[in-house]
Parts: sequence; C-alpha cells; structure tokens
Amino acid sequence: MKKIVLIIVAIVASLVAIAYTLMNNKKENEAKTAIVAEKNASVSVKTATATNQEVALDFSANGIFEPIQELSYSAEKSGKITKIVVKEGDFVTVGQTLAIVRSEIVHVTAQNENAIYQNAVADYNRFENAFKTGGVTKQQLDQAKLAMVNAKSQLTQANINVGDTRIKAPISGFINKKHIEVGSIISAMPATPLFDIVNVSRLKLKVTVNEDQIASLKVGSATNVTASVYPDKTFSGKITFIASKADSSLNFPVEIEITNNASKDLKAGMYGTAQFTTNQGKKSLLIVPRNAFIGSVSSNEMFVIENGTAKLKTVTAGRILGDKVEILNGLSEGETVIITGQINLQDGSKVEIIK
Repeated sequence: MKKIVLIIVAIVASLVAIAYTLMNNKKENEAKTAIVAEKNASVSVKTATATNQEVALDFSANGIFEPIQELSYSAEKSGKITKIVVKEGDFVTVGQTLAIVRSEIVHVTAQNENAIYQNAVADYNRFENAFKTGGVTKQQLDQAKLAMVNAKSQLTQANINVGDTRIKAPISGFINKKHIEVGSIISAMPATPLFDIVNVSRLKLKVTVNEDQIASLKVGSATNVTASVYPDKTFSGKITFIASKADSSLNFPVEIEITNNASKDLKAGMYGTAQFTTNQGKKSLLIVPRNAFIGSVSSNEMFVIENGTAKLKTVTAGRILGDKVEILNGLSEGETVIITGQINLQDGSKVEIIK
C-alpha cells in the first residue's frame, strides 16, 4: 500500500513539473512573439513620386494576326479520291483543281437519266403518231414534247458529271491542312472535310484601346504595323472597324487590315503591334507608375505615404501610357505613391520604405 502511495506522489510531482515547464515556455514564446510583432509592425514597401512629365500621346496596341479569309472545304459529292494534285503549303487560286474524285453515283445517275430520256422520246413518237389519227389531243402531244425536252436537259447535265469529277478551290489561299489521301471515300452527307484554305494576302490585326485612345481613331485611317518576329519590317495597315460598345474590360475592340508583302512574311497567329499617331505632339501630364493602382487601373485607388503611414486615396485615372498612367484628379505632383506591398496594407498601416 505504501508503495502505491509513493508511486502516485511521484506521478503527481512529475505532472506539476511538466505544467510548470509548459507555462514558462508559453511566457517566453509570448514575449518573443511580442518582440517580433513590434519589429514587424511596419510593412516594407517601394514607392514612386507623382510627377508632371512631357508625354507623347501617340500610342500602340498589341494583338494577333488573323487571316482575312479562311475556309474548311468539305465534300459536295460522294465518291472515291483518285488523285490529289496539291499538297500542304501550296498556294492555290479560285477554280484551281485540288483533287479528282471518281463517283459511281454519278454514273448511275447518268444511266437513269438516259433511260428516262429514251422513254420520253418513245412516248413523244407514240403521241405524235396518235395525234395524226386523232387519238390524242394537241395538248397531250405538247406535254409529251415538254417531257422529252426536260429529259434531254437532265441527261446533258448528267453526262457533264460523268467520269472524273474535279474538286476545285472556292477561294484563293494556302493549303493549310489536307484531310484526305488517294483512295479516301468521301461523302456529301455528312460532309467529309477535304482541305483547310487560308488567305493571308491580307490579314486582320485585332486590338483593344481604352476610351481616351479611341477618341483619336477613325475608320479608314492609316497606321503602321509591326510583327514581333520581324522587328525591322513595317507593314501598312488601315483601320476597318471600331466597336461601338466596350467589352467586359471596358476597352474597345479595333480591327486593322494589313496588306501582306510579296513573300507573305506575315502568318496568321503571329503577334503584332499597331502604332497609332494622334497628331497631338507632347503634353505635360501628371504621371504615376501603373503598378501604383490597387488591383487594376479601373479601381482608381492607390496608397500614398503621409507621415510614415499608408493613406488610401481615390483618384481619377486618365490615359494608360504603357507602364504609366495619367492622373486627372485626386493626386498632386510630388506625392509619394506606393508601388509594391499594397496587398499587406490597410488605410493607416505603418510603412517602411525600401530601395
């Protein structure tokens, strides 16, 4: 019994010692946390100064070149491909033969039309003899003659289609993809894909501009266009479309048509830049870096530093000039704006400026 009591006393003493140790550790951790919190009370940020700058109002916009015309050409008749006379990458013109198809259906149709015509001729001859003896009326004879003429027309068309049927290009352009091979069986229902044809003699560059920029653009205006892969080449373009309504990002879609050069250097899918000239020269504008805005320029909010703290300000943004933005209202020249670390800030947060 005495032994049991000693064991219990030892266990209790151990638990008391453990609890004491844990309490001391907690106090030490709280003290350390308080020190760290005190040191980290200020949020590290980078800043820039709002300044008046002479800015050229000409601007550029980026987009992707698209073909002026493209077509996925499908079969209009059923049959078997007996010959293909073009390959991928070839340039073809309207009406040029692309492939030849042998159609058994065409032969059967011609045979049926010939039988119908022969019957119509026999009927007409019979009606003509009967008319001489008064067996049929003039109206019946005329109907038999009309049926013979129609049958002859159908037979003529069927004979034109007899033999090898040529598949011809409906538009000019490059064969971008060939879906068939010699021996392929094609059908009109459902239509078998034959060729993808892309016309890049002219291309479209689709870009977006903001509401301040769109005011200086007009349909029909000329503009220079460059491609990222040809930095030393300039292509002539013309504005062909300006949207009447902004998209979901409050920008306006604009399309520029470009005439490709003789070697067809521009390809659909390339990255291009349109250079827009406003003829307004340079103007002094209050400018801040684009990354001063919280989230995006459309938020019209940014933090400025006042007496070592971050103050949230609402401004009115003007033109977007690359990585800079014009400020129309809400900010004065010389004010310090925060350009990094905004995600960790609240209105009134202490800040530490880092270089």
